[in-house]
Amino acid sequence: MSSHYPEQEILQSTKGGFIFLSLIGALILNLLPAQGILLILRPDFVALIVLYWSINQPHRVGISIAFGMGLLMDFSNISVLGQHAMAYCIVTYLTLTFYRRLRIFNSFQQAPQIGFILVFMQLIILFTGLLSGANFPGWHFFLMSMTGMLIWPLVCFVLGVLQRPRNDPNAL
Repeated sequence: MSSHYPEQEILQSTKGGFIFLSLIGALILNLLPAQGILLILRPDFVALIVLYWSINQPHRVGISIAFGMGLLMDFSNISVLGQHAMAYCIVTYLTLTFYRRLRIFNSFQQAPQIGFILVFMQLIILFTGLLSGANFPGWHFFLMSMTGMLIWPLVCFVLGVLQRPRNDPNAL
C-alpha cells in the first residue's frame, strides 16, 4: 500500500535566534514607511512569518509569540491596544489546529488557505476597529490579504532555503 502524500524536504532544526531574527525582520518590513498603492498592497509580514513558523515549528512558535508580536504591532501602529494581538492569536490558534493538514500541501497549495486565514485576520482587525469608533477603511483594506496570499510561496521558499542543511565539503 503506497502513500500518496507529497515528499517533503527535511529541514535542519531551526534555531531560536533565526526565528527571532525573522520575526524582527518582518516587524521592520511592516514598519517601513509606505504610501499610496504600496501601503494598500503591502502584506502583513508579521502575520505571514508567525503563520509560517506556526506551521513549520508549532512547538516553538505559538499563541504567546503571536500575542507578543501583535502587541508590538499595536504599539507601533498606535492602534487599539490588543487589536493585532487578538487577531494574531486567533489565526495562530486556527493554524495550529490545522497545521498537520496544512503541512501535507506544498506552499502553492497552502496559499489559498493562507489567504483565507489572512482575510479572517483582517475581518477581526476591521471589526475591533469599527467597535472602537474607527471609520470603515474601504474594500481596498482586504488587498493586503491577497498580496500576502500571493507572496506566501516566496516566504516559504526564502525561509526554507535559509534552513536547508549546508553541504559539508569534508563529508564523504
